[in-house]
Amino acid sequence: MSRAVKHFSLHRTVGTELRVISDVDNGVLPVIHIEEEVIRGYAETGPWPHKWVMLFILQDLRPLLRQLHPTADMPPGGREAMDERPVVNVYDLADQSGCRVFVNWQAMVKEGYWDDPMAVRGLLAHEHAHPLAENRTTRESRRLELDLCVERPGCELRSAECGMRNAESAIRNGGRQVQVLDLLNPLAHKLCLDAPREVFANEMAIRGGFGDGLLHLNRSNVANIRAGLAGREDVQRRLLREAAQGGLTNEAAILLMLIGDLRGYLEMAIETAPFYRAGREANARELEGVLESEVFPHLEPETPRAYAALREQYIALRADFTQAEMVKWGEGIMSILAQSLVEKGPQMSWVLRVES
Repeated sequence: MSRAVKHFSLHRTVGTELRVISDVDNGVLPVIHIEEEVIRGYAETGPWPHKWVMLFILQDLRPLLRQLHPTADMPPGGREAMDERPVVNVYDLADQSGCRVFVNWQAMVKEGYWDDPMAVRGLLAHEHAHPLAENRTTRESRRLELDLCVERPGCELRSAECGMRNAESAIRNGGRQVQVLDLLNPLAHKLCLDAPREVFANEMAIRGGFGDGLLHLNRSNVANIRAGLAGREDVQRRLLREAAQGGLTNEAAILLMLIGDLRGYLEMAIETAPFYRAGREANARELEGVLESEVFPHLEPETPRAYAALREQYIALRADFTQAEMVKWGEGIMSILAQSLVEKGPQMSWVLRVES
C-alpha cells in the first residue's frame, strides 16, 4: 500500500547533499537537524566519504525492503531485522559515495526514543559509523560462517546433514520440544560474527565525538535490564513450577534459565568494550558498576563470567586481523560461550570456517 509523502526536503551540509523523505506527520524537523549535526561532526573529525545521504523517516520500513539493492550491506539479522530496529544504515560496500539511513518511527516510539534528542543523536551517530569503521577485520568477519552442534546426554537428538553432522539437543517443555540449538545459534552469531562490526562502529562513534549519545542509550539499556529482572523472576518461577509438575526436568529448567541469561545480558559486552577502547573507561565502569551491583548477582553465575571474558575479547580486537587471526579470535569467542554451558550439561562444538 502506497503512503503519502508528508515531508520532502533537500539540504547541503559540509559538501554533502542530504535528501529527506518522510511519511510521518510530526517531529521530523528535529531529526533532520540532528542528522545534519552528525554529518558535520564526522566530517570535522575524520574522513567523510559520502557525497550524498538519503534520510528516510518512515512509519515503518516494510514497504521499502523489497526495493533494497541485493549488494547493499544489511544490518545483523538481515532484512528481517530492519523493521525491528529504530535506525538502519544501508550502504554499498563497493561504493561509499552515499548511504541510505532509515528511521523507523514505530520502533522509535516503542523504545521511547522519538522525543529524546540525545537518543536520536546516539542512534544516528552509531549507524553512520558503520561504513566509516569498515576495515580489514570487518571484511574478514563477513567471510566467516558458523556451524553449531549441541549435544546433551539423555536428551532426544535430532540429526540433520548441513555440510556437517548437526545434532540438536531437545528439551521437552509442556509437550513442546525446545531446541537448544535454536536458542543458542542466534546468540553465537551475534557474539562471534556480528560483534566486530558493532564494536568498531561504537568505537568510531565515540571517537567521533558522539560518546555522550551512546552513553545515554546504554544508560537506558542498563535501566531496562535492571527493570526486567522482575520478569526474569516470573519466568524462573514458571519453569520451576513446570518442573515440579513433571512437564520439565529440573536440569532442563536450570539450563533454560542459563540460556535466557546468556541471551539477555552478554551483548552488553559489545556496548561497554568500545568505551574502554576509546579511552573512556569511566563511562564503561559506570555501566558495569550497575550491572555488577544490581543485575549480575541475580543471574546464573556463568553469565557474569562469560560477560567479562567476552569484553576482554572485544577490547583485544584489532583493525588489521588476517583471515587466520580472525578465525582464531572467533574461536576464542565460541570457547567462552561453550565454557559457560558445560557445567549445566550441554556439550557445544562448532566449526568456524571461511566462506569459499
